[in-house]
Amino acid sequence: MSALVQALADFRFLRPWWLLALAALPALWWLWRRRQQRANAWRGLVDQHLLVHLQVGGGRAQVLGLVGIVLAWVLATLALAGPSWQRSEQPLWQTRAPLVVALDLSDAIAANDLPPSRLLQARAKLATLLRERAGGQVALVAYAGEPFTVAPLTDDAANVALFLDALDPAIMPVQGSDARRAILWSEGLLRNAGFDRGQILVLTDHADPAAEGAARRALDAGFSVSVLGLGTLAGAAYRQADGQFGRAQLDAASLQRLAAAGGGRFQVLRSDDADLRALGVLDPPSEDASAARGEKGSAWLDQGYWMLPALMLLVLLAFRRGGVLAALALCAVLPMAQPAQAVDWWQRADQQAHARIEQGAKAYRGGDYAAATLDFSGLDSADGLYNLGNALAKQGKYDEAIATYDKALQHQPGMEDAIANRAAVEAARRRQPPAGGQGGQGGEQGKQPPEQKSGQQPSSDGKQDDKPGQDQQDKQQQDKQDADKGAKNSSGDAKPEPPRSAAEQQREQQAADAAQRARMQQAMQQQAGQGAQQKAGQAKPETAAEREQRQATEAWLRRVPDDPGGLLRAKFQLEYQRRQREGE
Repeated sequence: MSALVQALADFRFLRPWWLLALAALPALWWLWRRRQQRANAWRGLVDQHLLVHLQVGGGRAQVLGLVGIVLAWVLATLALAGPSWQRSEQPLWQTRAPLVVALDLSDAIAANDLPPSRLLQARAKLATLLRERAGGQVALVAYAGEPFTVAPLTDDAANVALFLDALDPAIMPVQGSDARRAILWSEGLLRNAGFDRGQILVLTDHADPAAEGAARRALDAGFSVSVLGLGTLAGAAYRQADGQFGRAQLDAASLQRLAAAGGGRFQVLRSDDADLRALGVLDPPSEDASAARGEKGSAWLDQGYWMLPALMLLVLLAFRRGGVLAALALCAVLPMAQPAQAVDWWQRADQQAHARIEQGAKAYRGGDYAAATLDFSGLDSADGLYNLGNALAKQGKYDEAIATYDKALQHQPGMEDAIANRAAVEAARRRQPPAGGQGGQGGEQGKQPPEQKSGQQPSSDGKQDDKPGQDQQDKQQQDKQDADKGAKNSSGDAKPEPPRSAAEQQREQQAADAAQRARMQQAMQQQAGQGAQQKAGQAKPETAAEREQRQATEAWLRRVPDDPGGLLRAKFQLEYQRRQREGE
C-alpha cells in the first residue's frame, strides 16, 4: 500500500503540453454530431419515431465506434505526455578537456643537444601523445615568428599524426619564436570551437614576459597553459636561416614562470612518457567535476509505452473485414524508390573544379588521355593547365601541350614541374621525323610523352632513330649537363664549415630522413615488383621499347625529391600573405 502511495506521489508527466490535445475532444464531438445531422436528409421529412425503424445500421454501432475513437485519442495523448513514476540512476556524461599543442619551429629546434635533434625528439614525443591520449579533442599549432594551424581541433588523433613528418623549420614563412602569439592563437582555437575549458601545451626552450602575460590571459579565460621544455642546459649550436650559427640553451627558469602564469605544469622532455603523464595530457580531466568524481545522476523513466498494447488493440478492432489484405496488396504495387544523387548545382566552383581534377586524374591513370583532356579543359588554374598539358603530351599533341604549359607558367611563374615537362616535350617534338619521311615511326614516337614530375629529361622512348649514335650522344650530353648542374648547386649551397656539433646534427638528421625515404622507396618498389609479376603472368611479354620506357619512368620517379612539408609550406605562405594584406 505504501508503494502505491509513493508511486502516486511521484507520478508526473514528462511532456505535459501534450495533454492540451485532450481539449480538442469536445470540439471534435460537436463537429461529428453536426455532420451526422446534416448527412441525414430524412430527418426533416420523416417523424423521429418512424425514422428509427427506416434507417439501416447506425445506432449502437456508431456509438461504439465513436467511443473507440475517443478512447484511442486519450490513450495516445497520455502516452505522448510521458507518464512517469520511477527514477533510474545514470552515469553523468563526461566531456574530456580539449588540448592544443603549440610547437616552436624556430631555427633553434634543429639543435642536437637532444640527439639526434630536438626536431626528431619533438616529433616522437607528439606521436606518443597522440597515440596514448585517452580521449578529448586535440589540435596542433606550429609557430615561429607567426603561429599557424597545422590541424584544427578533432577527435581523430590519427589525422593529426599524419602531419608530424612534415614539421620542419623550413615550412615557416617567417622566422622567430613568438610564444605569446602562439598562446593567444591556441586560445582562439579553443574559444572558436565553443569550449570554455581546455589545455594548451607549449613545446619550446624559452619564454619571455610577453608570453607570461598571454598565459595569464588564457588562464583567466579558463584555459591552462603547460610547458614541455626542449633541449638541455648545456645547449648546442644550430644553423640559422641566414647561414649564420647560433647556440640554443634550455631556459628552465623562464619556462617555469610561464607554466606558473598559465596555471599549468612544467616538465623537461624525457625519453619515456613520464613527462607527458606528469603534465596530465595523456589522461585529460573531465570538464564536469561531478563526472570526474564518478558521481551519478537520476532520470525519470518514461512509462508511456505501457499504453501501446491497448492502443494497438483498438486499432486492430477498427480494421474492416479484408482490410488487411487490401493494405498488403496496396503495398505490393507501390513503385520502388529510384536511386537519386545530388547534382552539382549545390557545389561551389572550387568543389566542381576539384571533382573534375579527380575525374581527370582517374582517366589519366587508366590510360584514357582523351577523356582526361576533356576533364582538365576549362580549368583556369596552374595545376589544371599543367595536368591538361600532360594529357595532351600523352596523345602526341606537342604543340598544344607546350602552349598549355606556357599558360600554366603565366598563372604560376617558376612552376618547376611545368618548366621541366615543357622542355621535355619541346625536345621530343624536335626529335620527331619530318612529315612524309618516317611517319610510322614518328607516330609511334609521338605516343611517348614525358612524365609528370619535375627534373625529368626527354629520352628516345625506346625507339631507334635514323642516326644510331644520336641517342648515345644525347645521353652523354645530358649526363654532362646533370653533372654540371649538380656541381653548380653544390657550389651555390656551400657554407662555412660548421662546428662539430652542428655538423654531426646535420648528418644525423639527414641520415634519419634518408633512411625513412629508403624504406618508403623499398616498399613501393616491392609493391610495384609484385604488380609487375602479376601483370606479366596475365598479359603479353613487354617489348624492349616498353621495358626501356618503364625503367626510365622508374628512374625519374626515384629522382623526385621527398618533400612532405610542401603543402604546409604553401598553406602557411598564403596565410601569412593574407595577414600582411589585412594588417593582422
